[in-house]
Amino acid sequence: MRPSGRLRSGELDLQRAADTDFSDIVALQRAAYAKNRALLGVEPIPLLADYATILRDMEAWLARPGGKLAGALILEPRPGDLLIWSIATDPAGQGSGLGRALLGAAEVRARELGRTVIRLYTGTLLVHLVAWYGRHGYAVERIETLSDRSITHMIKHLAP
Repeated sequence: MRPSGRLRSGELDLQRAADTDFSDIVALQRAAYAKNRALLGVEPIPLLADYATILRDMEAWLARPGGKLAGALILEPRPGDLLIWSIATDPAGQGSGLGRALLGAAEVRARELGRTVIRLYTGTLLVHLVAWYGRHGYAVERIETLSDRSITHMIKHLAP
């Protein structure tokens, strides 16, 4: 299913990113993930990405309350699930509920696509995020050890 230019979840109204949003998305990602660099001891995976490829191959949804980019939800629809590749919120708005609303939007999109499984991953050392996702219904599926980091893969099953 080809997405329309809008995704609505509760009060949150997201717009599909365009190529012209490239610089804003990169700046938001850098700001949102900056504090994780110190906790992980390595560059967070979302900061290693080629965002031109992301915008071409994935779905990037933007929250712009009042016209300013406050959050981004990057999704990768796959044959058996929907991967939340990134949830990023402007550090000034963290703790406002926007992240939770973006998670809800991912569930709406999964249902639109006919998916009942959502997956995501985060750095294992980011225990606050593993716990936060857990409070929102995600369970640890596995832990992957790479040469420079450990990644916790999480899963949520949606009711059909």
